[in-house]
Amino acid sequence: MKKNFLLTVILLAAGFSSFAQNKPAFHIAHIFPIHSAGGYDYLTVDSLSNNLYVSHGSQVNILNKNTGDSIGVIKTEKDVHGIALVPALGKGYISNGSMNRVLVFDLATHKTLKYVPTGEFADGIFYDDFSKKVITSNGRGKSMTVIDPVTDTVVATVQLTGWPEAAVSDGKGHIYVNNAEKAEVDVIDAHTFTIIHQWPNTPGAGASGLAIDRQNMLLFATCRNKMMIVMDARNGKVIDSFPTGQGADGAAFDSRLKNAYSSNGEGTLTVIKELGADRFVAGNVVTKPGARTITVDQKTHKIYLPSASFKPAAKGSFRPQVIPGTFKVLVLERN
Repeated sequence: MKKNFLLTVILLAAGFSSFAQNKPAFHIAHIFPIHSAGGYDYLTVDSLSNNLYVSHGSQVNILNKNTGDSIGVIKTEKDVHGIALVPALGKGYISNGSMNRVLVFDLATHKTLKYVPTGEFADGIFYDDFSKKVITSNGRGKSMTVIDPVTDTVVATVQLTGWPEAAVSDGKGHIYVNNAEKAEVDVIDAHTFTIIHQWPNTPGAGASGLAIDRQNMLLFATCRNKMMIVMDARNGKVIDSFPTGQGADGAAFDSRLKNAYSSNGEGTLTVIKELGADRFVAGNVVTKPGARTITVDQKTHKIYLPSASFKPAAKGSFRPQVIPGTFKVLVLERN
């Protein structure tokens, strides 16, 4: 194994530019303002429709991913968190946090179709293309809810031992979820929806974001101790680890560029470039404070990061408050 962590130099390869002479591999090409109030969490890009779905307060804002123009708004009663898309059925799914449910909407009209109950505090959500199910990570419930998008009914519940965060699929029958409370990756059989492995993510402490390279079967997990670990998705072996910025939260992977990303709330983006199945090079790109979640357009390779300006956290909250009128989405492009 050969590892290099370069804060000032990133390899010139597969779309990378040199960090030398203060020239980063990516730059902020556009800023899309969103004029509404509230906090934010996940965002999702649809390469087919050119839509960008952004959670904000109690609604999802739909933007044109290229221009930032507003296409529509899906309103809910309370906090929204994640957005999952099932284009084959023309449906989208929004995890509704403290409402303990998922909102189902029509991708064409953006109208609400149905609500599906989940475990307590539905947070992360994704569509597993193997089982063809929509799956939520329910934080306080320490569970995952499995929804059949054909009937929009719950078909299984996976009980975990701790707070689940992001989840991904290898497309071959395995689902991986960060168990943040237990500092491990739990592996779920997508046939039976039962836990088959629990892999410690040491030296990572806890975890939030999770991304996968299906070709090389690598997991990339952002951890609370300012670290991203690289894990073998076949056996749970931690292959490598890299320092990230403070507030590392979201993770993403560009399957063609072979870049893994950690979005760090301090205002940096850690980029890990695969040179092989066990060789990597990494570096940081300056973004904006609060840019802690991420989505990547696999078609254009653009990176989308939500951000805002802040004031001190309200009593009883662990996050600072967003100053109304300052919420925006950063669009990063390669140099």
